[in-house]
Amino acid sequence: VQLQASGGGLVQAGGSLTLSCTASGSVGDIDTVTWHRQAPEKQRELVATVSDVGITHYGDSVKGRFTISRNHAENTVYLRMNSLKPDDTAVYYCSADVLIQAGIFRTFWGRGTLVTVSS
Repeated sequence: VQLQASGGGLVQAGGSLTLSCTASGSVGDIDTVTWHRQAPEKQRELVATVSDVGITHYGDSVKGRFTISRNHAENTVYLRMNSLKPDDTAVYYCSADVLIQAGIFRTFWGRGTLVTVSS
């Protein structure tokens, strides 16, 4: 499975961006997809997850502002980010848990996309 993250850029505080994570390869075996982020000199942080059946979970810092969604037909997971703050500045990565054998999952990672929020 290959993952391609895109949609990052420079935005003013209060603005919005939508990130995309598009999968290719054995996409039928993908279970949960997760967006993570890592700001300079900070630990990686879970942003949001969406399961194969659409169950979502959000990190506390983005609840109510970010929305994760999944389009199976497009093999793409979106992260809609509203009310952006300078603290949201980070490299955003997507990962996918892929079923490789019965009951065994492997996590695949895409390259990050940089989001910069100016004050």
